[in-house]
Amino acid sequence: RFSDKSDFREYRISQTSQKPDLHTTETFSMVLPPPNVTGMLHLGHAYEDALQDTIIRYKRMLGKKALWIPGTDSAAIATQAKVEKDIQKEENKSRHDLGREELVKRVSIFAQKSESTILNQVRRMGSSLDWSRYAYTLDEKRKMAVSTAFAKMYEAGLIYRGNRIVNWDPKGQTTISDDEIIYEEREAKLYTFKYSADFPISISTTRPETKVGDTAVAVHPEDLRYQKYIGQEFDLIFCEIPIHIKIIADQAVEKEFGTGALGVTPAHSQIDWEIADRHNLHRPQVINEYAKMTVLGILKDKKITEARETVVAWLKEQNLLEKEENIKQNISTSERTGAIIEPLPKLQWWIDVNKKFEIPYSEIPGIKSGDQVSLKEIMRESVSSGAVKINQERFQKIYFHWIENLRDWCISRQIWFGHRIPVWYHENKCVPVLGREKEISKCQEIIIGEINAGTDLGLPEVGPRPPEFNCEFCAAKFIQDPDTLDTWFSSGLWTFSTLGWPEKTEDLKKFYPTSLICPGYEILQLWISRMILMSGFHLGQVPFKEVMIHGIVRDKNGKKFSKSLGNGIDPIEIIEKYGADALRIGLIIGTAFGNDVKFDENKIKGYKHFANKLWNVSRFVLENANLEVEPPSGIQPAYTLCRSDLHSTKHIQEFDNLTKDITSDMENYNLHLAAEKIYHYIWHTFADEILEESKEIFKKDPESAEAIERKKVLFYILENSLKILHPFMPFITEEIWCIINKNVNIKENLLIIQKWPYGKYS
Repeated sequence: RFSDKSDFREYRISQTSQKPDLHTTETFSMVLPPPNVTGMLHLGHAYEDALQDTIIRYKRMLGKKALWIPGTDSAAIATQAKVEKDIQKEENKSRHDLGREELVKRVSIFAQKSESTILNQVRRMGSSLDWSRYAYTLDEKRKMAVSTAFAKMYEAGLIYRGNRIVNWDPKGQTTISDDEIIYEEREAKLYTFKYSADFPISISTTRPETKVGDTAVAVHPEDLRYQKYIGQEFDLIFCEIPIHIKIIADQAVEKEFGTGALGVTPAHSQIDWEIADRHNLHRPQVINEYAKMTVLGILKDKKITEARETVVAWLKEQNLLEKEENIKQNISTSERTGAIIEPLPKLQWWIDVNKKFEIPYSEIPGIKSGDQVSLKEIMRESVSSGAVKINQERFQKIYFHWIENLRDWCISRQIWFGHRIPVWYHENKCVPVLGREKEISKCQEIIIGEINAGTDLGLPEVGPRPPEFNCEFCAAKFIQDPDTLDTWFSSGLWTFSTLGWPEKTEDLKKFYPTSLICPGYEILQLWISRMILMSGFHLGQVPFKEVMIHGIVRDKNGKKFSKSLGNGIDPIEIIEKYGADALRIGLIIGTAFGNDVKFDENKIKGYKHFANKLWNVSRFVLENANLEVEPPSGIQPAYTLCRSDLHSTKHIQEFDNLTKDITSDMENYNLHLAAEKIYHYIWHTFADEILEESKEIFKKDPESAEAIERKKVLFYILENSLKILHPFMPFITEEIWCIINKNVNIKENLLIIQKWPYGKYS
C-alpha cells in the first residue's frame, strides 16, 4: 500500500492522533512539557520525547483511554532576547527604536517559524500525541485562562502590587525569579574595613561599593564581642556620602563569617531587606537598573566594578582597609542573558505564598473544602500526602527544601513579548474634574481582568480590552500595565488550561488530574511546583498523580551540550543517519530515570544494526510461517493457524516469563531495563539460538509435525516481540506488523492499538 517507508511513516503518524476510546473507563493522560520556541530541539528534547512516547504507547496497549497533549511555550524572556540580539546586530536598533507593537510582531514571526521546525522534529521522533489538542502558551484559549487565573487570585488577595527586593537583570532589563538564576563560582576579594576611624566595629564584604547604602550593622544577639554596642547609632561620612548606621542584633548574622558583623544594605540584598523589615530600617537605593551608582560625589554614575575600585582606593587613602583576601564566591547570573544579577527594590506584582485564604473545594488529602490554607501549604500537602508521588527520593527532598524556603513569587516582567498583565489604571486616579465631581466619583481607580473571569467574581461581563480605552464616566483613559507576566505563570496552568479550563469541559472531567509528568530536573522548582500551586488554588486538585524526573543528555565525555563548546547535535541529523528507532532506544537503554545520559553516536549506530537484525529475523519467520492453509474467509493471511492451537513449549514459557518481567519493568518505569531485556532476547536468544535451531528442523522435513509446531512458536514469539518492542521502536515494528497484516484493514489493526501481551502460555 505504501510506495516507500516515508509514505508509511506519514500514514502511521496521521493515525496516532486518534481520540481515545470513550467507551473505556480507565484513563491515562499526560501533557508534553512544552518546548520553547527559541529555535530548534536538541538531543535532550529527543530523549524526553522518547521516554514519554514509550510510556504512552505502553499505556495505550494496556487498553487505557490514553491521552498525550502537545504544545509549545513562548519562553518570553529568551525568545525576545534572541530577536532583540538579531535586530541589534543586523539593524543596530534597540526595542525602543522599534516600539512595542513592531517588536512583538517580529518576535511572534520568529516564534511561529521556530514552532514549525519544532513540531516537525517532534513528529520525526514518532511522538504519538493528540495533535487535535495542540496548545501554545500565548494562544487565545491560554489568554483566557491566564486572565481568569490572575483575576481569581487577585480577588482572593493572593496577588498584590508591592515595592520589594527583586532579582534585576541589567542586561535583559527585567526582573527574574530565584529559579532563573545560575550560580557561578568565581574568584572574589573579601575586604575588611571600618566606615570611619572612630567607628567601633569592622565589617567584611565583597561589595564595598554598596556600603554607601548601609543603614545598620547587624551582629548576632549571642556574640559577646559586640553586646555593648547594640542600640548605638552613628552619623558618618563614607566615601564622601553621609550615612546613618544603627547597630542591631539579628539571628540571621553568621558569627563565623568575616568579623561576625554585617553591614546592612537593605535596598541591595534580599537578606538585608528582610533584616530591614524586622528592624524598621531606612532603605536608600544607591544602584540603578543599569548597574550604575546613583549617589553624588566621586561615585556618581560609575559602573559597579569601577565604583568598587574607587571605594577600595578611598579606604586605603583613609587607612580604613584592614584586610584584603582572595576567596571563592557564588555569583548570581541570569540564566537567559548571563548578566550579573543586581538585587534592587522595585514596584512589582507578586503572589503571596504565605497568606491564608479559604479554599472553596479540595480533593487534596489533609486539606478540606472550606479550610484556611496558604499556597505553600497546598504545595507541601499535595506531595507529603502522596496525592502527588515524586518517586525519586532525592528529587522529593529537593522539592520540600525549596518549599520551606519559598518567598513570595514576583510575577511581573519588564519585557514586551508575553501575556501582558491584565490590569488597567485610571490615568487621573479618580481626581475630580471641575463640574463633573458626581460622575468622577463613580470612576474606578483600577480594573482587573482583561476578559470576564467569571460571574462568581462579581465582575461585569466584558470582552477583550485594548491597551487603552476611555473611562465611561469621564474623558480620561484607562491604561494597561506595561509589564508582562512571568512565563511560568501561564505555564503553571498548563495541565488544566490544555483540557479547556476555565470552562468545565468533558476533557477536564475525564482526564484530570493527569496521570504523569516527565520533565527534566532543572525545572522541578520552576514548573512542577507551580503547576501544583496553580491547580491546588484554582481546582482544589493536584495537577498530576505521579512525577518522574529525567536527567539531561551530555556528550560522551560527560560535558553538557552547548554552542560555545561546539558539541551540539541536531537529533534530525542522527535520525537521517540511523533512524528514529535507533535514536530512541539508544537514548533509553543504559540510563535509569533521573540520571544523565552520555550520548555516543556509536551506540546509536549499534541499534541501527539491531533494527536490521529484527528485519531479517522477521523475514525469516514470515517466509517459513506460511502453512499453505487456505483461510476460510479469504481475507486473512495464510499463516492464520500460527495464531492458534499452539502448545506450551520451553521457548514459549521463556518468552512469556520475559514478557511478565518486562511488564513489571514498564509499570515501575524501569524503561532502560525493559528495553535492554527485549533487545538481548531478540538478538541473542531468538535470532542466535531459536532461529538457528529452527533452521535445522526445517532442513530435515519442513512439512513434519515438529516443523509445523516450530513455525507456530516462531510466529508467536515474533508477533509478541513486536508488541513489547513497539513502545521503544515504533516505526520498524509498525511496518513489520502491517506486512504481517497486509490483507487486513490496516486502520483497525495498527500495532499502536493492539493489546499488550501478558504471557498467555506460561
